Amino acid sequence: MFSDRFDQLVQALRILPSVGPKSAQRMALHLIMKNKEGAVGLAHALNEATSYIHECSICHSLTEDEICNICLSHEREEHLLCVVESPADVMAIEQSGSFRGKYHVLGGHLSPLDGIGPDEIGIPYLVQRLSDGKVKEVILATNATVEGQATAHYLVEATKHLPVHMTRIAQGVPQGGELEYVDSHTLSQAVHNRMQMK
Repeated sequence: MFSDRFDQLVQALRILPSVGPKSAQRMALHLIMKNKEGAVGLAHALNEATSYIHECSICHSLTEDEICNICLSHEREEHLLCVVESPADVMAIEQSGSFRGKYHVLGGHLSPLDGIGPDEIGIPYLVQRLSDGKVKEVILATNATVEGQATAHYLVEATKHLPVHMTRIAQGVPQGGELEYVDSHTLSQAVHNRMQMK
């Protein structure tokens, strides 16, 4: 529109999730017209992040070092491992402050139609990691999607030969939620995963 470089910036911004052509155009105009200093800072931060942040060699979450702080920590429970689909899931669980074990990030979920099988998300490596006997319980915290459920089921089957207790995070009605607004699948999960009242 204005120039090839502007169009290039708009196209670059469209790689972000949920950013369509109009949103990318608005972002580009804002950065060029109202916040050039912020744009330069953003470019620098992106360059630094892509240059120095990579996967932890143990859990596959994100780190600037060979091994992340959680994997190195002696204060975390070695026998407890939470399996998630992405580093974003690690961040969400850490922000809740509810988990003191360690993690394993699959980097996705099983999706045969997309050509994503066990090898593509490192399930053989996870099984090998569990084989040393240190981990006693694995909490499967894959998403509550069809693919997430299938991945959790596959992991249960793939680790049956190991002396590891497999659990799944509870799913159902959110805290403060009203039943009339909850979808039928979530409600079904909530009834199925009901707990004993004490």
